[in-house]
Amino acid sequence: MRWEIHESNVGTGLPLEGIRVLDFSRVLAGPLCAMIAGDLGADVVKVEGPDGDPVRALAPPRLGDDATYYLAVNRHRRNVVADLRDPSHFAAVMDLVRQADAVVENYLPNQLATLQIQRLRDANPDCVWVSVTPATSGGPVAAQPSFDLLAQARSGLMGVTGRADGQPTKVGSPLADVVTGLYATVGLMTGLYARATGREARRFEAPLLESTMSALINQAQGFLSAGVNPTRLGNDHPSIAPYGPVATADGYVLLAVGTDGQYERLVSVLGDAALRSRVEWATNAARVADLAELRAVLDTIFSKRSTDYWLEHLSASGIPHGPIFDVAGAFAQPQIVDGDFVGIMDTPAGPTHAMRSPLLVDGRRPPIRRGPRRLGQDTEELLGDV
Repeated sequence: MRWEIHESNVGTGLPLEGIRVLDFSRVLAGPLCAMIAGDLGADVVKVEGPDGDPVRALAPPRLGDDATYYLAVNRHRRNVVADLRDPSHFAAVMDLVRQADAVVENYLPNQLATLQIQRLRDANPDCVWVSVTPATSGGPVAAQPSFDLLAQARSGLMGVTGRADGQPTKVGSPLADVVTGLYATVGLMTGLYARATGREARRFEAPLLESTMSALINQAQGFLSAGVNPTRLGNDHPSIAPYGPVATADGYVLLAVGTDGQYERLVSVLGDAALRSRVEWATNAARVADLAELRAVLDTIFSKRSTDYWLEHLSASGIPHGPIFDVAGAFAQPQIVDGDFVGIMDTPAGPTHAMRSPLLVDGRRPPIRRGPRRLGQDTEELLGDV
């Protein structure tokens, strides 16, 4: 079967228009990578096994038959079902691989052998191949199944998340999968660029463990360079103060005072005699060293007034600050409500709101051209009667 570019991906003017991406991946990191390519104009085909991507069942919540988890990262692609253990299915998929510009997959090493994935790779050596793996290939945990939570635990991320007097805490969104998916996307885009410019860069690997560890940034560098093993600090920053929430009369306000000049303005705006008397807090190093007492003084000051009062009072101060929203509050803020970040996406159960790409291309946000598909909805179109 010839892989024809779908009409929704023709005439878009997007930078990846005409690029064919074959997505064998499941759950989140790999599908996110393929979705970003689709957002930017690529024609993406997702290949699911007969049982489907397991994320389809990770519910509640659901919209129709599909988990909203699946809907979040599976737009802009057609969907086919193929059992790679079946010779006729394998041959049909191999035909798609031969026509693909890029492939995204997250098979475990034993699955690579069982499903003969190397044969697929050999069918198109010029194809950019992106593998999302549990950890860098060849290492002692590279063959072990892994998920976002396991990566957060093993990477050290949970070791710096949570209260000092509490248990290690995972980040409230699947950060490990998201970071890995973004690294996979970097690999995909780099490979396409290298191929277009005659350079050799065809094989990319985005390991879940190491990608998540890369998100430690300053915490990791402090350990590697200075031997400082960071601990859980709750909402406090290891190197900056005040840099976190302070209690108001009815909630919290977030302060992000990153410089001594900003702290000086804060003292002036608050006009509190006790805070002004602590002249030793003029330097960030002293504030970090005396963080518990500084936090107690600020909580005493801010707890006398409401959150709305402080947001208004600080609005023209030049002091970095802001509200702390829940998810509903985040989507209700004017920046989002009055913007175009949320759009309408079609799904098998009907239209729904969805986040569009955060990227702007020449000042314009890519539209949602097509939503997720039913399992196997496009099999006959792309694989024929298999």
